[in-house]
Amino acid sequence: MRAGPRPRLADLLVALAALVPLALFVLRERQIAGAAGFPLDDSWIHLHFARNLAEGAGFSYNPGVPVSGSTAPLWTLLLAAGALLLGPSLALAKVLGVAATVAAGVLTRRAAAAWGAAPTVALAAGIALVWTGPLTWGALSGMEVSLAAALVAGAMLAHARGHTILTATLAALATLSRPEAILLVPALLFAKPVGLRRLMVFISIPLVALAPFVAFCVATVGSPLPATAAAKVEGGLLGWLAGVSEPARLMLVQRPWAFLVEWVRWLAATHWLLPVLLGPAVVAVWWRYRRSLGVPALVLLAHPLAMALLAPYRGPAFQEGRYSMHLLPIAMVVLAAAVPAVRPRATLAALAVYLALAVPALVPAAARYGWAVQNINAMQVHLGHWVDRQLPRDARLAVNDIGAIAYFSRREIVDLMGLVTPAIIPYRRDGEAGIARYLAETCPDHLIIFPAWFPRLAARHDLLEPRYRVKLDRNEVAGADEMVVYRLKRCAV
Repeated sequence: MRAGPRPRLADLLVALAALVPLALFVLRERQIAGAAGFPLDDSWIHLHFARNLAEGAGFSYNPGVPVSGSTAPLWTLLLAAGALLLGPSLALAKVLGVAATVAAGVLTRRAAAAWGAAPTVALAAGIALVWTGPLTWGALSGMEVSLAAALVAGAMLAHARGHTILTATLAALATLSRPEAILLVPALLFAKPVGLRRLMVFISIPLVALAPFVAFCVATVGSPLPATAAAKVEGGLLGWLAGVSEPARLMLVQRPWAFLVEWVRWLAATHWLLPVLLGPAVVAVWWRYRRSLGVPALVLLAHPLAMALLAPYRGPAFQEGRYSMHLLPIAMVVLAAAVPAVRPRATLAALAVYLALAVPALVPAAARYGWAVQNINAMQVHLGHWVDRQLPRDARLAVNDIGAIAYFSRREIVDLMGLVTPAIIPYRRDGEAGIARYLAETCPDHLIIFPAWFPRLAARHDLLEPRYRVKLDRNEVAGADEMVVYRLKRCAV
């Protein structure tokens, strides 16, 4: 089984293979949404930050007001660099996402080969990665997930080749792209005997990489975590430290078990053989490679538990697995490294079956992507254009979805969820009444909200005058079916 395509040809084959699901997703996007777009409003948040950075307004959402409103600062900075050279655009974000996805596939193939997988098996690992619905979604989503996956795959390759400094660097950068990747740092540290030099490398490099962002968070939010994390965390250890109380049984038993079950189901939805094969594969790599690959493989089990115990916000499958898909390169490397040396024909047949079974999962994933783009274009993007046409340039908007509305209108934003308005977070702890108090103190001109999220506030006809509304006929991704623009009549709410 050592025979196979040469490395450069194999990399090219992975890149070409990525075009198949990408073409399917773009086709469904055009058929369902009728135009290109992003499947999440959060994608426009990244692009809005990037545009402000490129225009010299700093890391701010409202120009001149610095805020750590991104849990993926490396992706935001990469977008800003692209915007500085080419201008901010939807196309820029998609091109960077596709490039990162292809890089993730190529690096996964190389990492599998570096861990001893036969060339054909390593090639199959790279193709299997780019043929997953979540990573194809990530490539076109304008989100950070493909960059995080590429950095994780690069860290696995550097680790296989014994490049300690590069391994620690890539793992640290992956954390700046997707914070859940922090688990990879200790896993890679303990994957080899821990001497003083190795310990110092894996402590100093992540500290140097993360320290500027942590300092920026402290300076702008008063916390080592970005405002997005402070606003979203629902419990766990970080929630407890922030004063969020919850029953111990929920925190230590119920939520970890629920997240673990959701993680297995998400793996099965990605490819139904993944949860079946990964358990035996982890055992096999422990037996074959001991802790050098066995410890990083355990991240696949630790991930849902760490999400539940440390900083829970939704589950591992949330938004197509946005918080989880950076681990797919590890899964593919582990599967490839576990393939035994058997008859070439039998191995090729097994690989062909695995790749063939990946295709049926892509079809519904492409449809979900298309409907998500349709929802965001029809609601948030549409409202952003409406605001730009209908409201004064100096209008201040209180909104619960801050991405496309801010990007297209370029109006000052008060974020009712706290992602880029951290001052509202203490008020949010009192629910809708606390948000009403904050509105009374800040007095925005208009509210653009889901009435379903703020029913008591939306019912105050003495305070709010509806001006425009958008309702989705088929809602697949928006927070609610209807979003309404209200004029605030007076501030005593």
